[in-house]
Amino acid sequence: MLYKASDSRYEKMDYNRCGASGLKLPAISLGLWHNFGDIDTFQNSREMVLKAFDLGITHFDLANNYGPPPGSAEENFGRILRRDLKPYRDEIIVSSKAGHRMWPGPYGDWGSRKYLVASLDQSLLRLGMEYVDIFYHHRPDPNTPIHESMSALDYIVRSGRALYVGISNYSAEQTKEAASILRQLGTPCLIHQPPYNMFKRGLEGELLQTLAQEKIGCITFSPLAQGLLTDKYLDGIPADTRFSRFAPSKRKQHLSEQKLEKVRQLNDMALQRGQTLAQMALLWNLRHPVVTSVLIGASNVSQIEDSAGALDAGELSKAEINAIEEILD
Repeated sequence: MLYKASDSRYEKMDYNRCGASGLKLPAISLGLWHNFGDIDTFQNSREMVLKAFDLGITHFDLANNYGPPPGSAEENFGRILRRDLKPYRDEIIVSSKAGHRMWPGPYGDWGSRKYLVASLDQSLLRLGMEYVDIFYHHRPDPNTPIHESMSALDYIVRSGRALYVGISNYSAEQTKEAASILRQLGTPCLIHQPPYNMFKRGLEGELLQTLAQEKIGCITFSPLAQGLLTDKYLDGIPADTRFSRFAPSKRKQHLSEQKLEKVRQLNDMALQRGQTLAQMALLWNLRHPVVTSVLIGASNVSQIEDSAGALDAGELSKAEINAIEEILD
């Protein structure tokens, strides 16, 4: 069936300016880390992408190694783009990354100019695109000068392979250095992608301050703590969930009774606000002005619908934020 985007797709989503740039990103973005590879059902992947776009989610986040197998998420998104979204290409932000191992040998990992440029060329072939909107260095390379990695990002923009560049998993100190180099080269750092949720708060403090000072946008990943900040685990660990596959010792580490009790209290608070725990957890990420967007994952359409509805209940009040902190403490 020929796809036609919903006429109301821009009515409810918020779009936030990314740092000091002219680019706006949706408050909710869709990541294709899991559930979009060749081991997954293509029709389900297609339905999730199209539903996301119908709900105003215009940003789709990929990486060279997303799948599995690595590369297959880009290939499948490319199929969806050609089949359904081609008429809407200029309404869509597509991002990809390189920095983790992608092919054997010394040139298929980390942050050399050789690897970053070659990896993006491969990604563009898989996607069937002339350029991506945002290209990230996925993680800092301890053995490659940061100037080399940043100059590769600058070259990637100047060669027309990407419109903007960003970094992911960089520390505050590394972010300052990267931003300074890119600024001198004439290609500003648009965005930083760190992990962040109620149980993983490394973004707060120096990194958050650095992003504000450098006027770099922020898109947080793992905002739901891999599903923990949903109603999925309120009564234990269901079969066929991510944590059910962990070894007992690792499961206890991630899902202690103390942590689950906090999740239950947070869920009660979310219900009092008239929303789900997942929705409240996304709003909690967005309470920081520097956070441009939160990056969700999904395995079905209903999860995307739930996440997109996070904005309906309105921003968290200062009293609600303080109540959440009391639960987490």
